[in-house]
Amino acid sequence: MPGYTQRHAQSGLKAKLPLIECWPNQFPGYEITIVIPEYTAICPKTGLPDFGTVTIQYEPRRLCLELKSLKMYVLAYRQVGIFYENAVNRMLKDVVKAARPVWCHVRGEFSSRGGIHSVVEAKHGRRR
Repeated sequence: MPGYTQRHAQSGLKAKLPLIECWPNQFPGYEITIVIPEYTAICPKTGLPDFGTVTIQYEPRRLCLELKSLKMYVLAYRQVGIFYENAVNRMLKDVVKAARPVWCHVRGEFSSRGGIHSVVEAKHGRRR
């Protein structure tokens, strides 16, 4: 596509973000859903803000995501130029790295821009 470069495509994938902390899980075989309605980032092409809701669902193995650190992690995206697709896949990668869940599903539902509403989903492992 004219005007889009490899730099745009990779933007934000290696941005330094706060670490997601975890705490020891006490129970097996249940799932957690976390809804984050205040996601914002910057479009790497236009420089305009993007808004959306990110939902993280997972089955913890030994660790659970610590919510304050997760909030700080997501808030850090406000300063990052990153496409929706990259943000959702980066979040999945970072959550899996931090907590090593049985399975994880990250869904980004992004506000309409130019009349187009986008939903991006990335998955790790399989739900039982």
